[in-house]
Amino acid sequence: MALVNHSTITEFLLLGLSTNPQVQTLLFVLFLNIYFLTILGNLMMLLMIWADSHLHTPMYFFLSQLSFLDLCLSSVTVPRMLRDLLLEIKTISVRSCLAQGFFVFITAGTEGFLLSVMAYDRYSAICHPLLYGQMMRKQLCVQLVSGSWGLGFFNALINILLATNLDFCESHIISHYSCEVPSLFPLSCSDISTNLIVLFCSTLLHGFGTFSPIISSYACILSTILNISSTSGRSKAFSTCSSHLMAVIFFYGSGFLSYLMPTSGSLLELIFSVQYSVITPMLNPLIYSLKNKEVKAALKRTLEKYL
Repeated sequence: MALVNHSTITEFLLLGLSTNPQVQTLLFVLFLNIYFLTILGNLMMLLMIWADSHLHTPMYFFLSQLSFLDLCLSSVTVPRMLRDLLLEIKTISVRSCLAQGFFVFITAGTEGFLLSVMAYDRYSAICHPLLYGQMMRKQLCVQLVSGSWGLGFFNALINILLATNLDFCESHIISHYSCEVPSLFPLSCSDISTNLIVLFCSTLLHGFGTFSPIISSYACILSTILNISSTSGRSKAFSTCSSHLMAVIFFYGSGFLSYLMPTSGSLLELIFSVQYSVITPMLNPLIYSLKNKEVKAALKRTLEKYL
């Protein structure tokens, strides 16, 4: 994909999270530790699922894909943010900005589709346990993951191709720590009505298209759990999907809000962006490991095998 820009401006100035040198130093240490935990946690999850045959099931296949996506999403934004926190002037070329926006779009978008697929997996396991093996065949699991990547790529490609046609004339200051598509619109002197319509429609379609299956899946799951007579049975059934439910809340609670709210560089907008692109990738492996007995047992077996 050729990222072509027709304007005289060749680079943007990122304002980042703070202009105070002392605050920037503290933020550098904080986000460096968060990034280290993100890399460590998700790599450990990938290693466990790959090495432990007990985890070679559809649920953990999808979880391995989630860990890989979290590694990608965090690595698209955090390393450059760490570099910029050490610089007084934070610049990024137009091409690099568009490229970063594309990869943020595709990784975050694919994660939304994957969370929807994982909800269907939990629905199949809890509501149709006897048919689970047939419903979640290996071939279907691969197709669902491939479809998630394909839809995420298509969604990102449409929005970025439209952004490459924008002209940037005077203002070149981005009130953000990274380049995301909505933050480019206020800088353009071109007509952005088409871009706004496409972004709004694609975000709504993506949001409802992925969140609706999650809602319907959990409605069926809840109905099934309430029909279980024993308390222990209800608790066991709920524990199999509680981790996924928490991951959904963290991702959807901030990701789509940051794209739908007006671009202003406000503190709330930055918090939402940090939440879904930096904090959530760190929390996901913790959520799935702390609340999952199979993952804890696999971690113990993996450590005993390799250490």
